Amino acid sequence: MMRILLVLMVFMSLSASTALAQIRGEIIEYKQGNAVMEGYLAYDDSIKGKRPGILVVHDWLGVGSYVRARAQQLASLGYIAFAPDIYGKNVRPVDSNEAARISSELKNDRLLIRLRVNAGLDILRNHPLADSDKLGAIGYCFGGMTVLELARSGANIAGVVSFHGNLDTPNDTSSIHTKVLALHGAEDPVVPPAQVAAFENEMRKAGVDWQLNVYSGAAHNFTNPSSPAYNRQVDRRSFEAMKAFFNEVFSL
Repeated sequence: MMRILLVLMVFMSLSASTALAQIRGEIIEYKQGNAVMEGYLAYDDSIKGKRPGILVVHDWLGVGSYVRARAQQLASLGYIAFAPDIYGKNVRPVDSNEAARISSELKNDRLLIRLRVNAGLDILRNHPLADSDKLGAIGYCFGGMTVLELARSGANIAGVVSFHGNLDTPNDTSSIHTKVLALHGAEDPVVPPAQVAAFENEMRKAGVDWQLNVYSGAAHNFTNPSSPAYNRQVDRRSFEAMKAFFNEVFSL
């Protein structure tokens, strides 16, 4: 019962900042190759003209209530936010077992992940409200890994932020042209110290402008109130770190 109350309180706090804004949400259908995708767009309709855009990549559950709430939260800060669909339309895991299977299949095909996240980036870049010179991307868990693959693909954007995402990659990383911020839990069993060290070496070798924030006491999925690993303090700290990062890279 206490966890249910906590989940409700956190999602209310994610929505509270949108109360004074006029947040509009839209479902957008698009294609990556022959695959039909269905993403979610959010923006403040009271703001006129172009504004910086942020891609918000879903966790292993796909485009659901959590990533939509995060997109709305970013829209309330003055961004246009698009949650791309990396799985495909109607591919929505019903439980953690199905989510593990679907996300693992894609994790083993990083080139397909790159194609799909770049297809989502194209939707955001070409939206009439998006400032195409000020684009970034964030992702949670599976999405954190995905935005790092977006950076590794050579995407021309200002910066990417990974929240408790996998940091490894089987592919070449010499094409990174964007700034990188990784937000990692010190007690994350999914991303052990050896993987963190390899990521640091990868970033150094590639000459990337990168940052790594490690939060004590935080395990995997520390930003999601529906997870047993949710850490409210670290959720807030990491979100503030993301805000400061984009203020810098967008020169706001």
